Amino acid sequence: MKKILFSIAALLASASISAQTVQLFKGETLVKEYTQDEVDRVVFKEAQEIINPIDESKYHYDLYLTVGKHGGMSSKNTTLVRSIDGLDASKGVITITGIGTELGEYTMESISKDGYYYQIPSSADRYTKYQIKDNAVKVVQEQPFVENTFKPRNYAHAWLNDNTLILMSSDGDNKKVIWTKLNTDDMTILAEGSLDLPIDESFSTITTSGLLAYRAADNKLFYTYHSKTVVGKKSTSAKKFHLVAINAADMTVEANNLSFEDAEEAGSAYGELMQNFTMFDKAGNLYFAAFQTVGEVEQGRLYRIKPGELNFDPTYNGFTNTDGKLLTVQYIGNGKAFAYSRTDSEGTAIDSYSHYYSVIDLKNCTSTRLTYNGKQLPYSGGRFSQRSVVVNGKVYFGINAKDETNSQIYIYDALTGEVTKGAEVDGSHFFDMIRVIKN
Repeated sequence: MKKILFSIAALLASASISAQTVQLFKGETLVKEYTQDEVDRVVFKEAQEIINPIDESKYHYDLYLTVGKHGGMSSKNTTLVRSIDGLDASKGVITITGIGTELGEYTMESISKDGYYYQIPSSADRYTKYQIKDNAVKVVQEQPFVENTFKPRNYAHAWLNDNTLILMSSDGDNKKVIWTKLNTDDMTILAEGSLDLPIDESFSTITTSGLLAYRAADNKLFYTYHSKTVVGKKSTSAKKFHLVAINAADMTVEANNLSFEDAEEAGSAYGELMQNFTMFDKAGNLYFAAFQTVGEVEQGRLYRIKPGELNFDPTYNGFTNTDGKLLTVQYIGNGKAFAYSRTDSEGTAIDSYSHYYSVIDLKNCTSTRLTYNGKQLPYSGGRFSQRSVVVNGKVYFGINAKDETNSQIYIYDALTGEVTKGAEVDGSHFFDMIRVIKN
């Protein structure tokens, strides 16, 4: 047991010292006694990573709900959006009646940054920048296609800086990859072109989208794709997928490597327009979600590219659960990731109640399913869902449980590991997505 002074400086100085308990004194008075674990998680918040630190008074949450069944990824069902300034329990039951926004020709699969959304509308003829305000979609700026044409929902994206957005996908014949850079201030096209990437032997096309991530440290883009026999559900896919490293300045290909094991990248059709499949940690490691089919089970994988490297680390898989697919992943600080995944034996349909949340320890490659009041949180419906956002070191996430009237929002504190209840979302529609948007 150690005796230390009641000051942050002293606490931080002793952070590396191992002990079972730590006593805090003010003068000669014992103020409190902590276990070492409590010290690491609570007392040393100044030394912890706080992900997405924002002034919450300047932001709001957009909740996406689908009429009739869970939506997302080519669903034809109507999508409604409800904007609200908070998600804690004081909000009670959040309803959408009379105050929701219909998206019309737009979809929930979109790109968002600060106070704006970006996407290709259903007309498939232009790039659109818009806001959702006063129960309406308000177009800010549009840019007609010039050289490249993209399909709604079927493209990957990355931000090269605060106002430069790059889109990538396969072309209309699914034979090569096209790319376009946009200035999002005025939606002008900065540059566009294509990449002739190899198609594996015995295959004739490539995936419509793939994943795209930008590493600012060395100005590299990383794009994934795999080869297919045809486009569509009856297609046969190659056993391995490609990881392409691209110089973001001139869009030249610097490396094209096959995955080190038989696997398929996540987001091969839709990129990250709805779900998060890529992330960076504090050290600059870049992670990609993927899966490997073993028998009838799609087992999730989480691959890593180390800083400065152009290929996956063949010794690493951060998601070692073998019960099903890894559906979303978000870095939450301090070597941890927040994951939404599936137990395949409980069902693999979009509406199956087989999806659950866990926290991944990226160093030890272990996952811990989240609990509330000592019990595991229930399975949720909604395979194509992104009901989790990270704000000021907390994760707000939603569960649509089978036996509950309303969807329940929970709040996970990434520093303490505590789960508390937030607001509920009216169960008359299907809760599919949350976005954090600047006012």
